[in-house]
Amino acid sequence: MAIIDLANPTRFLTLANRVLPWLAAATALLFAVGLYRAMGAPDDYQQGATVKIMFLHVPAAWLGMFGWSLMSVAALGTLVWRHPLADVAGKAAAPIGAAFTFICLVTGALWGRPTWGTYWVWDARLTSMLVLLLLYLAVLALYWTAEDAGRGARAAAILALVGAVNLPIIKFSVDWWNTLHQPASVFRMGGATIDSSILTPLLIMALAFSLLFVTLHLAAMRNEILRRRVRTMQLMQAQQLAEAGT
Repeated sequence: MAIIDLANPTRFLTLANRVLPWLAAATALLFAVGLYRAMGAPDDYQQGATVKIMFLHVPAAWLGMFGWSLMSVAALGTLVWRHPLADVAGKAAAPIGAAFTFICLVTGALWGRPTWGTYWVWDARLTSMLVLLLLYLAVLALYWTAEDAGRGARAAAILALVGAVNLPIIKFSVDWWNTLHQPASVFRMGGATIDSSILTPLLIMALAFSLLFVTLHLAAMRNEILRRRVRTMQLMQAQQLAEAGT
């Protein structure tokens, strides 16, 4: 099956139904390995066992940003290339990305309390992540409340492209401003600054969460396609009844 064939919703559904069980199994396996390695990771010499919040906080932060990046690409597909599945992909990614962003903020607050002495500060990284969550909620509101689904989808796509400006702000906020949040320690010039005993389980957990994101996203896209088909059939049936009544 060629990539271009996936533009056909029926072929996409066929592929999703085949792939989803394997993705779910791989996700569960990686989580089992990741959690085992994370629980066996040593405590930090300064933060103690609280550093293990990292294994949830960091992947959630990465995937919150990834979700918006995916929505931005889908927005281009909706507005520029008119790809049949672009709006479906963007709409399916929004609640998943919002959930990961929320998890990032909650775990960050729990990590910040013993480390900084407070649950929240108006730090550049924290504030920009909060803005990302609010942008997610705005996109969801456009999808859920628009009277015209097509108009709501276009408005959500425009907001996704505009909101993408926030992504480099999140990424480089610790470099551009004097913040409490630690600078990049995994993906940076010169290599990671985290010891392998913590870095390895972190990367395994990040991969597990990434597979979870992909699994949930494919399932959500499948459900959205089926929902739209049911909606179309209902409208056609209502139209036929109306014509029969006249």
